[in-house]
Amino acid sequence: MTGQGSGVPHADVLLPFADAALSFDSARIAPARAAVLAVLGEAAMIDAAAVIAGFNGITRIADATGIPLEDTKADDTADWREALGINAFQAAKT
Repeated sequence: MTGQGSGVPHADVLLPFADAALSFDSARIAPARAAVLAVLGEAAMIDAAAVIAGFNGITRIADATGIPLEDTKADDTADWREALGINAFQAAKT
């Protein structure tokens, strides 16, 4: 992900960091973290890591508790959920 056109400042380093962190691949995480450190500094890297962890945790909590997807979101995402095979996941069936 380049983040080009996203409107997010420094998306060019933040999006690869988020992708790497969620990949659980330490070979990807280390250089992505280093890029954020080089461009934004330690405090921003820590903030970014906290945001990534928070969103990941919130999603896992919602999935674990069985919070249903709202009808409008289900309708809006039907095509890409089918294309990605998400509907085949066990959680999508409950």
